[in-house]
Amino acid sequence: MDLTSDIKRHLADLVGFPTISSASNLDLLAHVEEILEPLGARLRRFPDPTGQKANLLATIGPEVPGGIIFSGHTDVVPTEGQAWSSDPYVMREADGYLFGRGTTDMKGFLACCLAVAPLAAEKPLKRPIHLAFSYDEEVGCTGVGSMAEWIGQSELKPRLAVIGEPTTMDFVAAHKGGLVGWCRVTGKPGHSSQPDRYVNAVMTQPR
Repeated sequence: MDLTSDIKRHLADLVGFPTISSASNLDLLAHVEEILEPLGARLRRFPDPTGQKANLLATIGPEVPGGIIFSGHTDVVPTEGQAWSSDPYVMREADGYLFGRGTTDMKGFLACCLAVAPLAAEKPLKRPIHLAFSYDEEVGCTGVGSMAEWIGQSELKPRLAVIGEPTTMDFVAAHKGGLVGWCRVTGKPGHSSQPDRYVNAVMTQPR
């Protein structure tokens, strides 16, 4: 098996789906399912409220807790107004590089997962491998929630997640996160230059 050729072939197919965040990713998911289902993968979709997008969770290996999740997103950023010298949705190779929208972020990772999946399916795995492909990552990581919540409540209990974001091939053990909270401030609003007269919602200390 020529793994490099397989990765390029899968990547060219994936780049051909124009899955910008404003568009559906269902055709791409159907393509992925056609590859994984013959390998015995257990497939589960998590559709969005419109039914035009979905997350896909594919599991290869025994039905036991544990294992590893390889997680990547299917959406890409738009190409409008950008100076592409070729069709961004037709992958091309030049000077040792692969060009196309999403070749790096992050359909390249998805292609690697698909290329390795047949090898994993042939092995007598003691723990499963989960492929978690999400939507709407580029617009605030808003799509993956339903799949992440289901995994958290399931019996899968994976021990490790590998996120395929570009890192120039370095291992990154953690990443910046975000926290959103809500509070209610009572008082008279006004300009922050007069904190003695008004309530500054930013500087208010909880009681």
